[in-house]
Amino acid sequence: MKKATLALAAVSMFGATVAHAADLVLGLAMAKTGPYVSLANTNEIAVDMAVEEINKAGGVNGKQIKVVKFDTGGDPKQATLAVRRFAEDDKALAIVGPFSSSEVKVSFPVGERLGIPQMAMSSSAPGLGKGFSFGFRNTTDEGRVVNEVLSSIKEKGLPHATGAIAYATDDTVSKSMGTAVFPKLFGEYKIPVKGEVDFQYKAFDLSPQVSRLVAIKPDVIGVGAPPEAAINLAKEMKRQGVQARLIGGTTIADPDLPQRMDGAGETMTIGTTFFKDYDDKAKKFSAEFSSRAKAAGLTRTVPNQMDAASYDIVYLYAEAMRNGKVGAAADKLADERKVIRDELVKLKDFPALEGGITFDADGDAVKPIYVLEVKKGEWTLLDRRVPKQ
Repeated sequence: MKKATLALAAVSMFGATVAHAADLVLGLAMAKTGPYVSLANTNEIAVDMAVEEINKAGGVNGKQIKVVKFDTGGDPKQATLAVRRFAEDDKALAIVGPFSSSEVKVSFPVGERLGIPQMAMSSSAPGLGKGFSFGFRNTTDEGRVVNEVLSSIKEKGLPHATGAIAYATDDTVSKSMGTAVFPKLFGEYKIPVKGEVDFQYKAFDLSPQVSRLVAIKPDVIGVGAPPEAAINLAKEMKRQGVQARLIGGTTIADPDLPQRMDGAGETMTIGTTFFKDYDDKAKKFSAEFSSRAKAAGLTRTVPNQMDAASYDIVYLYAEAMRNGKVGAAADKLADERKVIRDELVKLKDFPALEGGITFDADGDAVKPIYVLEVKKGEWTLLDRRVPKQ
């Protein structure tokens, strides 16, 4: 009961916007607190930007979009409360979020029973959308992401003769990468795994794990970890003189990561679905985002891929509502939620901020992968690739 009370308080705190009967209501399940805060606390800015732009341009089908908000704190239990709140109390047409794979594992079944579309902005553990007709993820499966990273490394002739794996055991997507994604892909690219190390994602002292990596001397190390754990790993590797290239996916796609590593992590290579300097559209979005983040007093003012994904989710829903002629009729709520679901499936190569977006059979977005490499303490673009559908 106490947690439910806190959840409702979070809605009041972060969901000050009051929706009217004629509005097209979207719910935002955000993680402004909790373990993902460094990646997620700015997603709200991106959502608000998209809503303001769409409404300023006339809205959708002559109606305005309104957003009601709920801070899940990255907690799966709170994520299920958010779905019920949006579906039953707020009469939302669809939900932006939740953030993490842990939340998606429990919220997608709830949303399926209630018949309301959900679209996660970060969850990337393989297979979580399978079997859910109302569950979508505007993220790319980590298997696809890492595959493109390894393909780029191979094509550019970068050292990858031997490998190792390091991963956090207490985070759903990190563990999946360490136990499934990297072993499978290293095998496909004929990279022998010389050893693996694991740790708790909040662990500060990783010296024992890195000592094992010293003995292994791999060319590449597949990393499954949230940003803070990856930073600790990179710093300890530098201290112990490990020269291997760290390879990661979207779990460490933090714009500030190179600076936060304080000179460690040189040549770290990751796949992400957004690069702020790729084109004029990305640069314009990044400039406005940064202005708003600074005005809000936030520490990170550079948008990450989760921010871009959140922004695009609003536009994807808007396009689905536009194509399906959704009108927010109170007596047709269930039917219009189904229309949104069905129209999302029909979208092909939708021209989004991140690039062309299409959803696969499991409701996961297929979109460009930007392969980034750390050089002199900055992310630089190594490659841009479009996965096969």
